[in-house]
This record gives sequence, C-alpha cells and structure tokens, in this order.
Amino acid sequence: MKRHTEQQSQSQLNPQRVANAALQAFFNLSGHWQLSAKEERTLLGSPPESTFFKWKADKSAARLSRDTLERVSYMLGIYKALNILLPSARAADEWIRKPNTAPLFGGQRAIDRMLAGSLIDLSDVRRYLDAQRGM
Repeated sequence: MKRHTEQQSQSQLNPQRVANAALQAFFNLSGHWQLSAKEERTLLGSPPESTFFKWKADKSAARLSRDTLERVSYMLGIYKALNILLPSARAADEWIRKPNTAPLFGGQRAIDRMLAGSLIDLSDVRRYLDAQRGM
C-alpha cells in the first residue's frame, strides 16, 4: 500500500514547482561557487542562451528536462558533501577551484571535470565525494 502512495505522490508533483525549486537552488549554489554565466550554462547542460537567461530572470516560468534536473541534483549533492567533509563553508565553496591530486582529477580542479559537459562528469565528482564520506 505504501508503494502505491509513493507512486501517486510522485505523479502528482507539479513540474513547474520542481523546476522553480531546482533553479532557485542552482542559482543559490552558483553564488557560493562564484560561477560565471558560461559555467552555469555548461553545468545545466548548455541550454540555448536565450532559454538560460529566461530561466535566470523568471525561474517560475521554466520547464526543465530530466537531464537538467539530474544535473542540478548532482550539483546539490556535491555541495552538500563538501559542506559535510570540509571544516567551513568557505573551504567547501573554494574546493571546486583548487587543483586536486586524486586520480579522478589528475591535478586539475574539480570544476574543470564538472565543466567537461557530460552528466557522467558530475556523477563522477559526486561519487568521489560520497566515497570520501564513507558512503
């Protein structure tokens, strides 16, 4: 019975509200990470420039693809993991721009890996951080 209720509530989610919340969270995170508009677009899956700026101006009017929602989810997970792992919010926000010697990064910054453009790159960074947390 519980499974049926979960499926019902998932099917009743308002896609507009989900998109609004996802974009609000993403642009808040972007401020913490000091992302440029170009970086934001890449991390969101390279939507057309006009679409991106519409999203930025009016989050309530956005329609997001599953890919974009997954990208935002990965980034929020990365943000959360960093804030758990590191001693301060500042250190967590700065981590993505510091060179990293872990094999996944090969001396590059995490943001460079994330900006490669693939959903897998975001997933890899998230998995790396989850492993560091012992998950």
